[in-house]
Amino acid sequence: MPVRQLPETVVNRIAAGEVVERPASVVKELVENAIDAGAGRIDIFTDGGGRRRIGITDDGGGMTRGDLALAVDRHATSKLDDEDLLRIRTLGFRGEALPSIGAVAKLAITTRHAGEPHAWSLSVEGGRKSAIAPAALTQGTRVEVGDLFFATPARLKFLKTDRTEAEAIREVVRRLAMARPDIAFTLAGEGRAPVTWTAALPGAAGQLTRLGDILGADFRGCAIAVRAERDGVIVDGFAAAPSLTRANALGQYLFVNGRPVRDKLILGAVRAAYSDYLPRDRHPVVALFVTTEPQEVDANVHPAKTEVRFRNAGLVRALIVHALKDALAREGRRTAANSDGAVLTAFRPAAAARPANWDWRQSPASPPGPRPWSGGTAATALAERGQAAFDVGAPSADVRFNAPPAVDLLDRPLGAARTQIHETYIVSQTRDGLIVVDQHAAHERIVYEKLKAALERDGVQRQILLIPDIVELDEATVEKLLDRARELEKFGLAIESFGPGAVAVRETPSLLGKTDAAALLRDLAEHMAEWDEALPLERRLMHVAATMACHGSVRAGRILKPEEMNALLRDMEATPNSGQCNHGRPTYVELKLADIEKLFGRR
Repeated sequence: MPVRQLPETVVNRIAAGEVVERPASVVKELVENAIDAGAGRIDIFTDGGGRRRIGITDDGGGMTRGDLALAVDRHATSKLDDEDLLRIRTLGFRGEALPSIGAVAKLAITTRHAGEPHAWSLSVEGGRKSAIAPAALTQGTRVEVGDLFFATPARLKFLKTDRTEAEAIREVVRRLAMARPDIAFTLAGEGRAPVTWTAALPGAAGQLTRLGDILGADFRGCAIAVRAERDGVIVDGFAAAPSLTRANALGQYLFVNGRPVRDKLILGAVRAAYSDYLPRDRHPVVALFVTTEPQEVDANVHPAKTEVRFRNAGLVRALIVHALKDALAREGRRTAANSDGAVLTAFRPAAAARPANWDWRQSPASPPGPRPWSGGTAATALAERGQAAFDVGAPSADVRFNAPPAVDLLDRPLGAARTQIHETYIVSQTRDGLIVVDQHAAHERIVYEKLKAALERDGVQRQILLIPDIVELDEATVEKLLDRARELEKFGLAIESFGPGAVAVRETPSLLGKTDAAALLRDLAEHMAEWDEALPLERRLMHVAATMACHGSVRAGRILKPEEMNALLRDMEATPNSGQCNHGRPTYVELKLADIEKLFGRR
């Protein structure tokens, strides 16, 4: 067949397939246009999961009649200065959104510029433009999209249910609303009550308010401020304390120069920063904002503009890890137990109706031990079915009579040790409450941090293999490993080329002991291909350090002397991240005196 030029309508529909994947893509592009137009309020309405109708109204600057005529032409935009793709300061810049939507749907635009006597309207149906006509609109722009994909009905088969598509739209609006707390958003339609996020005050407080409105009060209650700056790159936002986790990484919201993105580099940095705080199957909740000069980041990677590429990726990654670790260390004593009301709820007595034949001797509050007058042994205190684990007995160690604590210990963050119960838990008293410490978990964190410091101070000890391990891999993987050989050597893994498609392993970290070099290299290569990092080896070392800390810590069941308990509390106060063990479990529970008084109705 001869080569021929495709008709413009066909070209536009092909191009639209890259920009308009689903109704959520339409909403994203139109809301971004409204943000770029300087809107202070944006209203979104959808019907049928966006298939039947999408309506976006904003109070932005609007367009003149001439701008409206060009707005629906491909690659026509007002957002690029001097045709410079290296200094993109807006969310949109391609000039593809409106023409792509108009090529596959029924598009109607009504807009009014402050310099125009009235509004103007224009419609596009399947790529065919109508004439521009006068219209009524007080301010801004209103865009309506109907019968999405009517011009390309095959695309309709790939859409999911209305509920699923509506949820995707909701997620898009949520991310854009998080990025711009200064703008009010309203999302309506789909038979649901409208959701409104009012414009927040400027600054970190307003940002946290918007994040709390979207992510929930639990995030607002345990949010930790994050901020770091280096070489023109700023990382700020909020990260949840390790007490708030999710089963997947969908609770991690990332923004680059105000643009919501899903970037593997940033996700990997977040995972690395939380590696010492969370179990392997849990994920943190964060909202991070990376700000840098436009020329330092490439947003022109994918038509959806959800991926970016940094000129100095190493700097960005290191800054994110540093910012998160610094924030978590600063708030290291915040735990699941003392950041929510779960503990108090667990202590609240249940109001159960007493049976008619109630015997007071069956009460959990009755004195323990044998009762001569009853001829038998009474139930143990707190021996209810739901509290069987809390059987009452003599304390394992009691410091009230052996070594009265100095008064000043009560003013310390973790107070003065009073007793040890079940050979596992230390009970300490503070000036305004009490604290219960898991001795094994607390000492595990202390030993772990000491091991980490020793590794950082002395370096990773390496062992030379008598016979180097030869690992065969594909040539592309070998090249990636050899490119990072110097970095891997810092972690105690010395490799060199052994011909095409092969690597010789000459040294391995001593902490790993006898290891499978082939499996280790394959895992490293896979992670490097996915995350562009060599951290899995470091994490493996940290896992070994964590295992050593677990075996070298005070075990549950060991009776401690009063001075040992107080020494452990003082070490916890001096140890970073002491609120959680290295497996993500809380090391202590704090109960304020006011909360205890509420439990007993004294307040």
